[in-house]
Amino acid sequence: MTSRLSWPDLVAGLVVLGFGLIGFWQASVIPVSPLYAQVGPKAIPYVVAAGLTALGIGLTISALRGGWSHENPEMAEAGPLNRRAMGLLLAGLLVNLVLIVPAGFSIAASAQFVLVAAAFGSRSMLRDLLIALPLTLLVWFLFVQGLGVNIGAGLLESFILRLMGQEPV
Repeated sequence: MTSRLSWPDLVAGLVVLGFGLIGFWQASVIPVSPLYAQVGPKAIPYVVAAGLTALGIGLTISALRGGWSHENPEMAEAGPLNRRAMGLLLAGLLVNLVLIVPAGFSIAASAQFVLVAAAFGSRSMLRDLLIALPLTLLVWFLFVQGLGVNIGAGLLESFILRLMGQEPV
């Protein structure tokens, strides 16, 4: 065990810990209807926040003990930052933020999926889109129909609901 502090690892641990604490804060302000007797809309956000907080604490402790990245030889050989991949990841986040309101969940999440897949080395945008669209539509329908959580019908969701003879919400 080394006593050398690893600053990059410490920053990573504290950022993850911060996300966990923000998750707890945001989960605590979710409005809850009195209709929920036990498990309500706060349950999963609290579980995710607890996981992030525990991971952040573990990473921070590991960083204070010398870090984890120096012990892994593959980390040392990782090479320089892949700016293209980072740019595609950031573009995916931005595209989702820009498209979510005007186009809806499925289109925004599909665009993000394609960009993230490209960041991880995929070279087939059409294949990625053909995977993303049904997957995001399934997720949307599970939220709306299965969980009763209305996340709003976008362009594609409204079209499919009309084909099914339902009125978009």
